[in-house]
Amino acid sequence: MEKKGFLIDMDGVIYKGSEPIPGAVEFINHLRDKGYPFLFLTNNSQRTNRDVCYKLRKMGFNVNDEDIFTCAMATANYLASRKEHGTAYVIGEGGLLTELHNIGYSIVDDHPDYVIIGEGRTIMLESVDKAINMIFNGAKLIATNLDPNCPVGNGKYRAGCGAFVAMLEFATGKQAFSVGKPSPIMMRMARKILGLSTDETVMIGDTMGTDILGAGSMGFTTVLTLSGVTRESDLAQYGYAPDFIIQSVRDLLDEELFSRVLLQQHGQYAYMQEFAGRNAE
Repeated sequence: MEKKGFLIDMDGVIYKGSEPIPGAVEFINHLRDKGYPFLFLTNNSQRTNRDVCYKLRKMGFNVNDEDIFTCAMATANYLASRKEHGTAYVIGEGGLLTELHNIGYSIVDDHPDYVIIGEGRTIMLESVDKAINMIFNGAKLIATNLDPNCPVGNGKYRAGCGAFVAMLEFATGKQAFSVGKPSPIMMRMARKILGLSTDETVMIGDTMGTDILGAGSMGFTTVLTLSGVTRESDLAQYGYAPDFIIQSVRDLLDEELFSRVLLQQHGQYAYMQEFAGRNAE
């Protein structure tokens, strides 16, 4: 059996709202008990990895702060590699601000090196206007992710980071650079954190346009779970496909399926529709 490690999306994969998806706690704790390396990836920049870890532990997941990698962390790491001790004007919340402070960046209100956009529940038009003028004056536009919306539970959504980025792009004529999924930057960082090669990396996600697209383009084995936003009927509209399709991560507690994932070489596109259908009955 080849060495494998797992990159795992969160909302829609291991929990919905404040409740774990059935079988998710058992699956994650199984990975921990068996020594399989894993890392949670999230395109939500609002909270720090410590905050996210606290939420997961309350649900029963055996995880540590180091098991979570946010798009805010990826953005900060990228900026640190581009310019040390830079300055930023930030439209976002605590998770993003914390990561920028951790790399030595200063948060400023005029002439920043970068305008950085993350999730925000209280974004004011005044902040957007300031950002527009800063971009016109030479600040570079960075997005933690380009998700157009975010689920908030009970079938409802709120505007995502990508919606605000689109407004700034339209107003300034400048295109943002995004670091979050499906960017290869975040995917590569996550793989390196686990110390894995491309062939050793498995991505489990519920979103075709971020999780599966990003991981598939990197050559990772991809597992699409139908417990989140993607439905099986949606797959026909995409020009790419996951290697495996499951109903939920509970399916991966099946030893036969789990072994097939571990042995999978990306590109074979081993559809598991028959397995998903059997478990849905």
